[in-house]
Amino acid sequence: MKRRNNPRRLLAACAVLGTAALLAACGGSSNNSSTANATNAASSGNSSAVLTVESSQQNAITQNFNPYIQSSAASLLGATSLVYEPLLQANAIKPGQYYNFLATAYSWSNGGKSITFTIRPGVKWSNGTPMTAADVAFTFNMIKKYPDVNTTGLATTSVSSSGNQVTLNFATPQYANLQNIAAQTYIVPESIWSKVGDPGKYADPHPVGSGPYTVSQFSSQGVTLKANPSYWGGKPAVGTVQFPTYASANTALAALQTDQLHWAGNFIPGVQQVFVNGHSNHHVWFVPIQTNSLEPNLTKFPTNQLAVRKAISLAIDRTALSQQAEGGIEPPVSNASGLTLPIFQQFLSPSVANMTLNAHSDIAGAKQVLQQAGYVMGSDGLFRTKSGQKLTIDITNPSSFSDYATGDQMIAGWLRKAGIDATFVGQSVTGWSSDIATGNMQMTSHWSQTSVSPYQLYNSWLNSALVTNNAAGNFERLKDPNVDAQLNKLAQANTVADQQADVAPIEQYVAQNLPIIPTVYGVVFDEYNTSKFTGWPTASNPYESGSPNAPTNEVVILHLRPTS
Repeated sequence: MKRRNNPRRLLAACAVLGTAALLAACGGSSNNSSTANATNAASSGNSSAVLTVESSQQNAITQNFNPYIQSSAASLLGATSLVYEPLLQANAIKPGQYYNFLATAYSWSNGGKSITFTIRPGVKWSNGTPMTAADVAFTFNMIKKYPDVNTTGLATTSVSSSGNQVTLNFATPQYANLQNIAAQTYIVPESIWSKVGDPGKYADPHPVGSGPYTVSQFSSQGVTLKANPSYWGGKPAVGTVQFPTYASANTALAALQTDQLHWAGNFIPGVQQVFVNGHSNHHVWFVPIQTNSLEPNLTKFPTNQLAVRKAISLAIDRTALSQQAEGGIEPPVSNASGLTLPIFQQFLSPSVANMTLNAHSDIAGAKQVLQQAGYVMGSDGLFRTKSGQKLTIDITNPSSFSDYATGDQMIAGWLRKAGIDATFVGQSVTGWSSDIATGNMQMTSHWSQTSVSPYQLYNSWLNSALVTNNAAGNFERLKDPNVDAQLNKLAQANTVADQQADVAPIEQYVAQNLPIIPTVYGVVFDEYNTSKFTGWPTASNPYESGSPNAPTNEVVILHLRPTS
């Protein structure tokens, strides 16, 4: 089993959300005229309706609810967006839908260099104090001041509030960056966070947020959230949400099979046989929407060597990874650009269209690349530098991510055949999350940020602003000013044609330099139980993805209704 990151593939357009007591209007890039009243789907909470959710296997957790720390309990469990909220939410499945949450509208100005949000009136923090535009402005200014909480690499030049509006200014147009600005930034109260110093070092043990739930109980074995009766959208129909810790794939699967766990987001070998068949209330929905890859640390030898990365890519048997590690659910990546296909097929540049990745292992080709680069094979069958330094790589991932653990062991085997001394090192989820955030790793398998456009995909992989001690992306720690400039240009693109032109050099860079090494196209894993709750997203009602991860799990939970 394995946690997946939030699926977020959409385009900046407008739609209506039929959940909660929301005015679910979407702001457009030039106007905010599309407004509709949503149904009051969250007006009557049921205190006996307990929803149990799991998005990642965990051991003991610590009392940390900081929404900007990737290894906090809230982030690891997927609880963050039920306590803290962004300005907008987005439908990760249906392109074109943004849902208004703490903002009721937005508009671009100054040629895309400024964006103004209208902040929802009447919102209260869970301690009863009003949430204002000043809190929103404070949040973005805090992120500007402290790079360790700038988890999406926002580059605001100034932020200001006036009345119920907040304006963010940038040095360059940011049309393609709405997702990171509005849907990936959690708003926090100035009255509390202005006093914590560096927010990246704050544990936030007793969170005060605007969300539909508050923390009721905490232990090292899990978190219980209770419906917020003063929530601006109306008290949620699901009265209690539990996030227990499951230390292994087996215990999580057993809880799913016995109806103790209602919603999970994991890879389960033979899921149809072990979970769905014979159980009318057990369902799955897997939507392909990501690009998985090996992410090598570019600051450490030997993964900082292009020849080594090329050899790794050649040695991988992507077909075997797909079939044996991912149960045939996730197909092999076909193009070296890493662009998620076929979702972004229209953005694939002709210059990289023929730069395909090998579907099967090419051990001979991998050895040839290393030999041509001057590496020498020793009597043990392993390559070394001419000075005798062995090509040694540890591939790390949580042991409980069974598909990644299996795949990484397979990859290590292929690399050893190619003359690279590779080993899979299993970790706890907490330890691994901390290590990749701080750069304390050599190579790991990881999912991509599922994105509204190619900009978000490549930004999360390549933006040097994300290289901090609390990294939420660019885990390979690439710092290339030319790539940053190309990303900046792509962010300015406001048409498909502009995006197609501006993304081409970035695709070429990834294909030629392999800062990430694509493996398989990832899906959103979604296992759910209809015995206690109805209103789940499905292929016929794709109002949101079925990911139990934040931030979009908030949208799903606000749709759910107890069956009795």
